[in-house]
Amino acid sequence: MGKLTLTVEGKLVGEYQMEKERYTIGRLPDNDIVINHRASSGHHALVINILNDSFLEDLNSTNGTYVNGKIVKKHALQEGDVITIGQAQMRYESGVGGGDGDDEDDFEKTMIIRPGSSSQAGAPSMDKVNKALEAAGGQAISDKPAAALPTAKLQVLSGPFAGKELELTKALTTLGRPGVQVAAVTRRADGYFIVHVEGGPENRMPVVNGQPIGTQALKLEHNDTIELAGVKMGFLIT
Repeated sequence: MGKLTLTVEGKLVGEYQMEKERYTIGRLPDNDIVINHRASSGHHALVINILNDSFLEDLNSTNGTYVNGKIVKKHALQEGDVITIGQAQMRYESGVGGGDGDDEDDFEKTMIIRPGSSSQAGAPSMDKVNKALEAAGGQAISDKPAAALPTAKLQVLSGPFAGKELELTKALTTLGRPGVQVAAVTRRADGYFIVHVEGGPENRMPVVNGQPIGTQALKLEHNDTIELAGVKMGFLIT
């Protein structure tokens, strides 16, 4: 669980455990973290928490949001990052320990979805995933190995699990965060394809190379960059 420690002009104001999925930051009293300073917009920034990852987004503020002295629009928070809004500073602590051998398990819990799993609240059913595949122009499939293809993997490029890799050995791999954004990567006879399954309240599409993928299945090419549920990943043919 992440934590933000808020100081204003060097004085400790508060500590905020990242227990909720969304924390708004700004001058108005309806924010989760209130910064009562003229340099702060009414609703200045947003922190989205996805299990062990936290992502900062500037909400088109007047004076900007800075991380470690650089202005940002969106930023995957790292251990020790300092967010600056006017005279206020927030230091981020990820709460993710190292060296305990659990990183791989945490990574899988963060990104891999097992459709219909009772242990993953809100996980889409296999039927919903198949319907998304059909709507995207692909046939419904079962979780069986596809025809022989070059092997491929996803490599995490952002967040605490940067560098982690996921081998795409199944016919269907469902990724993301239930209720936020979910996509499926399918192995077909002619390659690997990514399909939008659900995108939370705003139904946001996954992004490949900076562009939303749309409603149709998109064939992935070597070195494509995927952004899904706030996590950036690289697609690699191995």
